[in-house]
Amino acid sequence: MKHGVDVHVGKRIRHRRWMIGMTQQQLADKVGIKFQQIQKYETGMNRVSASRLWDIAQAVDVPVSFFFEGLHDDQGAKAVEDDFLADKEALQLVRAYYAMPAVQRRQIFELARVLSDAA
Repeated sequence: MKHGVDVHVGKRIRHRRWMIGMTQQQLADKVGIKFQQIQKYETGMNRVSASRLWDIAQAVDVPVSFFFEGLHDDQGAKAVEDDFLADKEALQLVRAYYAMPAVQRRQIFELARVLSDAA
């Protein structure tokens, strides 16, 4: 059975990898393991050791604490709550949004706000 913390850490690994546009193979190469192991980490099937998490954090340029952000005390063995960034399309949207110049981002934000109010 998957542990909620392992699932959460795995999701955070996947999210960060997607945000920086890195493939599982690229991450695996940087860390010195097979991409299948990255897949297992990202799904929570395998636990990530402390030293491996350190290596992954270095490879994706975040502090180790990044992988635990958003984790709540009551999530230990329970299912991890759904995260809107678990959707690959949502991550692509966020990545595209931040790739725009600030003026265009503000216009897109205002458009989204108006459209959501109309819904």
